[in-house]
Amino acid sequence: MSAPEKLVIATRASRLALWQAEHVRALLRQLYPACEVSLLEMTTRGDQILDRTLSKVGGKGLFVKELETALLDGRADLAVHSLKDVPVELTHPFALPVILQRDDPRDAFVSNDYKNLADMPAGAVVGTSSLRRESQVRAAYPHLTVKPLRGNLDTRLGKLDRGEYGAIILAAVGLRRLNLHDRIRCCLEPVESLPAAGQGALGIEIMAERQDLANWLAPLACSTATACSLAERAVSRVLGGSCQVPLAAYAELQGETVHLNALVAEPDGTTVIRASGSSPVSQAQSMGESVARELMDKGAKSILDRLSDSSDASQTGGNAAPLT
Repeated sequence: MSAPEKLVIATRASRLALWQAEHVRALLRQLYPACEVSLLEMTTRGDQILDRTLSKVGGKGLFVKELETALLDGRADLAVHSLKDVPVELTHPFALPVILQRDDPRDAFVSNDYKNLADMPAGAVVGTSSLRRESQVRAAYPHLTVKPLRGNLDTRLGKLDRGEYGAIILAAVGLRRLNLHDRIRCCLEPVESLPAAGQGALGIEIMAERQDLANWLAPLACSTATACSLAERAVSRVLGGSCQVPLAAYAELQGETVHLNALVAEPDGTTVIRASGSSPVSQAQSMGESVARELMDKGAKSILDRLSDSSDASQTGGNAAPLT
């Protein structure tokens, strides 16, 4: 197999997304020193719509569509994504052949005034961008006030520093990658805040027909991260997971066994439905599907149906701006 001569990486233009793309570029340069690897920086709809939560404007797919267009028209060969932002149903002609080694999957508690969630007094305001985090905070700390938080990482930290929030919850990996470790007061262990499917991992998307590119990228794939992500994303796929659903799925590999925990919750935290499972690596995806079905049997379906109906109504009526 001949080495590539030139590769173009499509990436969002945010500071964190650029770090991720630069990371993949460095790995490719190590593999193929003679290859010219460049970045195509783009702004997505998810970056542009900052006045509403993702659950109100179409979900995580807003972060990948423009990058996929660059793959379609040949301006880019590959796109680098935070795996948790990649829809679990990739439509033809796209493929996700590589999941890289996973970094810290946990959520981080960030505050200038409090050391952890338990330290916050009644009525204190917690900012978060996800219903998953919101539902778990509300369930464990019903005396706290949770408010939406949008914008890139620097924007969110700026809102905290201006006193708009008593604390905010972010992905620990983003803070670490941008050398903002000192902003983390503590990391929330999965038992307190179960991570999103794929959180902490990077995925590489290409055109499915590019087998040559898939072969070049194959050395970047991590078998452990891939197995865990298969289980987690299977839960999300069966449940129709999106930003409209407070859904968490987190798997760990111990020896040759994948252990998975998942939950579906009411946004207000009044109901949290949990399920777990274990399987050999070879059965990670089917095990994830079984865990999802267990959640459905325990009552998750009624939550999902109701949230889906209310989401459809909010996007087709009211004063929401069109997304076209």
